[in-house]
Amino acid sequence: MTLNLRGIIPACITTFDAEGQFDEPAYRRYLQWLLAQGPVALAINADTGEGPHLWPDERERVLRAAVAEAGPVPIIAGLSAMFTAQAIEEAKRAEAAGARGLLVFPIPAYQGTPLDPAIPVAYHEAIARGCGLPMVAFQLQPALGGVIFSEDTLVRIAAIDSVVALKEASFDARLYLATRRMIERLARPIDLLTGDDNFVYESFVMGAEGALIGFGTLATDLQVEMYGLTRQGRWDEARAIWERILPLEEAVYGPPVRDYRARTKVALKHLGVIDSTVMRPPLMPVASAEAAVVAALAAAGIEPVSAPGRDRPAVSVA
Repeated sequence: MTLNLRGIIPACITTFDAEGQFDEPAYRRYLQWLLAQGPVALAINADTGEGPHLWPDERERVLRAAVAEAGPVPIIAGLSAMFTAQAIEEAKRAEAAGARGLLVFPIPAYQGTPLDPAIPVAYHEAIARGCGLPMVAFQLQPALGGVIFSEDTLVRIAAIDSVVALKEASFDARLYLATRRMIERLARPIDLLTGDDNFVYESFVMGAEGALIGFGTLATDLQVEMYGLTRQGRWDEARAIWERILPLEEAVYGPPVRDYRARTKVALKHLGVIDSTVMRPPLMPVASAEAAVVAALAAAGIEPVSAPGRDRPAVSVA
């Protein structure tokens, strides 16, 4: 199955009502606003969307709503599990719901060093045997519950036919560059998708084919424009956009980084895209971040929309 991941792929939030239940009408309005800005795909039920905190039936409902709204825009389903058989079942469920790809999260069994490459390789191979969807492997910084794979591990995972890309989210520029060079040496190169929200522009300079990022759900149209400029070699113009929105990224992704999900909802509420910043416990809202996030939005010239989600309005940018 061909899957174009070369562009901006926002990792989407999940909307909850005051009782903490999935708010599907609000979710659809949010997706309509987001899709109008030109993402190449959407990542659903990833960390930004609190996917690991949802019940399986909720994840399926969220996926089906996203597939219905996205139309031809591919949906990449976050795949988080505790063990292999569960991962295969979740992958099949995502495929049945209409997902066109999987973002395979690191699992607790990877914790501890050294990590035997056979463990993550066998995990990805089992998912590939059990489900026909293309897979995006995921290297994630340990501060967010992830793991940094050895080069041997990455080479062996990349050799699995259904692995089409790697999301590199170490938040370490030197490691990112080493990973880029490793991919270039593969017999069958895969796409490198930056997950490093703090140096998205620089990731494109260093060769990323796309960006699968939580920050992609904010200033999406500007990031889509920035990506397009990099493809045309118009680096100075692309950099100007990045410098414009970087303070917003820093306000959302500042320490503790785990709060970026709640801060993202604060930003979207201020923009008029969503009404509720409710999080799925144990995650909590962060009202204290509101002033910094709102100031960063204003500094970037990103203004609230007048009627979020109606007739897919374009984001208003000063």
